[in-house]
Amino acid sequence: MTVDRPPKVSFVMPVFNETRTIEEILLQVQSVDLDKEIVIVDDGSTDGTRAFLTMVEECAKQTPATMKLPRKGCDLRVDNIRVFRQEKNRGKGAALRRGFQEAKGDIVVIQDADLEYDPGDYPKLVALIETEGADVVYGSRFLGDTHRVLLFWHYIRNKVLTLLSNMVTDLNLSDVWTCYKAFRREIIQSLDLHENRFGFEQEVTIKIARGGWQVYETAISYSGRTHGAGKKITWMDGVRALWCILRYGVFSSNSKPSRAKDAVQVMNCGGKHG
Repeated sequence: MTVDRPPKVSFVMPVFNETRTIEEILLQVQSVDLDKEIVIVDDGSTDGTRAFLTMVEECAKQTPATMKLPRKGCDLRVDNIRVFRQEKNRGKGAALRRGFQEAKGDIVVIQDADLEYDPGDYPKLVALIETEGADVVYGSRFLGDTHRVLLFWHYIRNKVLTLLSNMVTDLNLSDVWTCYKAFRREIIQSLDLHENRFGFEQEVTIKIARGGWQVYETAISYSGRTHGAGKKITWMDGVRALWCILRYGVFSSNSKPSRAKDAVQVMNCGGKHG
């Protein structure tokens, strides 16, 4: 990636206490053949993640810009990684806002620092924006023929919240709470976002619907982790999600979504679920 030419894709990665997975996910993202940058926002990590990212920054100044990974023992390309820091933990939504501000790519894709999602699905998300006229793409864990069986109550909570979301947005999404969302950069940077935690998912969905942009959905792989393995979303975030549906979709002075482009186009590209 040259210094003076913006990349095609910016992967925005919020990070909080991910020493167990940060090396592997960066290797996976770098392995995808796209013109890219990785924008990491450390959200006040206290487990050694911050020290690891400091090493990334130092190695990025060297030639060649590679880093020997302490756990994996292999080299990682770091010249296209930029690191930003929140001095204290503010939540995923706050970290994403910072990352969106810093992104330089034509397309912005959200990537969590865990291993629940497969970067091999990137080309499908990006292609829908580049060739199919999509403005926003949601990667759905519930489309396709084959998928990993999810926890029942997690699935029910997701489906109920997605149904309520669709009722206020007039979209027919199957998975509002997916991590994998891709946006044209000018769109995501134009949104006035406020939610600091996982309420971001609902807020951004309502504001995208209200803007009347063309939304697509495609099947992605998914390998969910448990709270014991580091999953951070809790039942309190479900309560907050309900509040966000009311706050942004019902109580807002401009709660009715635009009718200009109100249909979600589902592109089931045959992706299998992890």
